[in-house]
Amino acid sequence: MLKPSNDSVLVSSNEPSSTSSSVSERMSSPNSSVDNSSIVYTNTTCEIQDQFLSLVLPASYSVIFIIGLLSNTVALCVFFFSKKTNSSISVYMKNLAIADFLLVLCLPCRIYYHNRHGPYLLCKTVGVFFYINMYASILFLSLISMDRYLKIIKPVWVYKIQKVEWSQRTTRAMWIILVCGMLPFFFENKGTQPCDDVCFHFHKKSLVGGIINLIVVGFFYFLSLIFLGFYGKIAMKLKKMFLGNAPQKAKSRKTSAIIKTFLVPVIFTLCFMPYHVVRVPYVLSQMNIIQELNSKQTLHILNELVLCLSALNSCLDPIIYFFLSCTFRKTILCAIQGFHLFHNANSRVSKIDHFKNKNTIYHMYLTFYCYVTRGK
Repeated sequence: MLKPSNDSVLVSSNEPSSTSSSVSERMSSPNSSVDNSSIVYTNTTCEIQDQFLSLVLPASYSVIFIIGLLSNTVALCVFFFSKKTNSSISVYMKNLAIADFLLVLCLPCRIYYHNRHGPYLLCKTVGVFFYINMYASILFLSLISMDRYLKIIKPVWVYKIQKVEWSQRTTRAMWIILVCGMLPFFFENKGTQPCDDVCFHFHKKSLVGGIINLIVVGFFYFLSLIFLGFYGKIAMKLKKMFLGNAPQKAKSRKTSAIIKTFLVPVIFTLCFMPYHVVRVPYVLSQMNIIQELNSKQTLHILNELVLCLSALNSCLDPIIYFFLSCTFRKTILCAIQGFHLFHNANSRVSKIDHFKNKNTIYHMYLTFYCYVTRGK
């Protein structure tokens, strides 16, 4: 029996390495037909993996995008076309709707480039834009809470901040501060690791970038303490107002007052508190202060989940508008009522004269237009 020569053994043993090197040459070649933007990074390139997030996050962001885009488009139409949104809280809610609308516009890019190599400048811009609008939502919810606090605790006094002109100045100042505060993140140096080209993934942070992130988290906790003080005093005031055996009408007003008052802190806490609790250890792991790989992996998964929860705020804020804005509430109820009228009119079209049917639809349009433009 013939034995294979040593040369043949060497050739066969080197085949895998030559094959892998040829594959890497083809992928790195500028004339390669492989599209880098379509590469999904696997365990061989990134030490931190998305695991089940690769399926959960795109699906979740898609649902948030659809609901958030529709609900905030309706909110913006109501706030911009209504003639009775000329109060301080309406100014804050209008800017909150703008922030939520802009935030959901970032989601298609996060969905498409999730765990993919993408244009560095595009991913950086979308990431910064996302956080600008997320913290804009936090600030405008804080201003809505302050407005509620002043109107309930000190109803006789009218402060400058409660006037429309000053409310508009405050919101403009908030936008300028947010944009200027996020500018340093544009100038962060790009990493040299293979996974640094993956959009919206775990990236290492410099000392300066990490400190800025921790300062922002500390500011959020400061706002949370103010929230706690506001709503603690509001709760005490409501308790004094509804003490004793009140009649049924008073109990109904109490329920309505409680919903209107505590809806904002519930949504604020649900959406933003988990993110900022996870954010501190996550930033420490990005700064390599937390070095254990399993800890980094766990923190990455938690950070992505709670970030998705914070984006959910864009779908929940319209609930606040429904309870705090009479114009928004009446417009939505009018639209629902008009839909039922339109459906009933179409179902009876064979039994009704054509002229009457057209007149019914026209009447519905006028009713809806009246609610939007006059808030009545």
